[in-house]
Amino acid sequence: MPRNATPTGLIPILATPFTDDGRLDLPSLRSLVAFQLGCGVDGLAVFGMASEGFALTADERAAILCEVRDVAGPELPVVAGVNGTSTVLAVEQARQAAAGGADQLMVLPPFLAKPNRQQTIDFYAEVAACSEASVMIQDAPGATGVAIDPAAVATLAAQAPGITSVKVEAPPTPLKVAAVTAAVPDSFAVLGGQNAVALIEEYDNGAVGTMPACEFADLLRGVLDDLAAGRRAQAREAFARLLPLIQIGMRPGQAWAVHKEVLRRRGVIASGAVRLPAQELDPLTAKALDEILTELPLGAKVPA
Repeated sequence: MPRNATPTGLIPILATPFTDDGRLDLPSLRSLVAFQLGCGVDGLAVFGMASEGFALTADERAAILCEVRDVAGPELPVVAGVNGTSTVLAVEQARQAAAGGADQLMVLPPFLAKPNRQQTIDFYAEVAACSEASVMIQDAPGATGVAIDPAAVATLAAQAPGITSVKVEAPPTPLKVAAVTAAVPDSFAVLGGQNAVALIEEYDNGAVGTMPACEFADLLRGVLDDLAAGRRAQAREAFARLLPLIQIGMRPGQAWAVHKEVLRRRGVIASGAVRLPAQELDPLTAKALDEILTELPLGAKVPA
């Protein structure tokens, strides 16, 4: 994919499968990628918030990217998350991901020592200048405590040619999507996050893609296809059925366990194990998930 290209459409954030004893489970990862391909995704993302990227070693990140690229093939866009806590660490991760086959980098701002507005702009410009892959700004102030206003995104879109998109996760996301879309050129892609909880409104306000968790990609594919075909009532009806699962998959501390438990029940991965500080499902959340999955038509068979 050319450096200035930007993946759009349905780009799920892959969970990272582990064995029950906490080791990286590469066979389950390959099964997970195959599942996504069967769902008809437009791209894949690794090392995002839903990937437990905070709990992965550099060697594991390299192994994951290698396996994903191998199963996905050379044509499907692959986005790699970058979450370094300083410019030098982010540049290191960016270079490693680009060398490993990532087409685009989804970059969080530094978040331990909070940058000011100009430092945030300088950070993104430097990461983009040092990477062979294009850069997506990840605007996630709830997780990072770093606000990135629409004017700052527009400045980067105009001045840093390697920055081609933004993933908006600042709630309410439809309003931020609309504001950013109005501020940037048409060639600059605006995608939604927050587990697609406001998907239809985001698309109504200018989003050209969504990057949710990966356990319901087949159902979300149908929603997006209905929207694109003008079947709005059908899209809204299907999305309403899916919304309880989307919402429980945003539960603080347990989102990772929810994603993996659904994938395990669908026969996609072998174990729902998570790594600290992610939490295992508590009994109340597990009961709520049981009820949701009873009511939602999620097939157990992996799409062919």
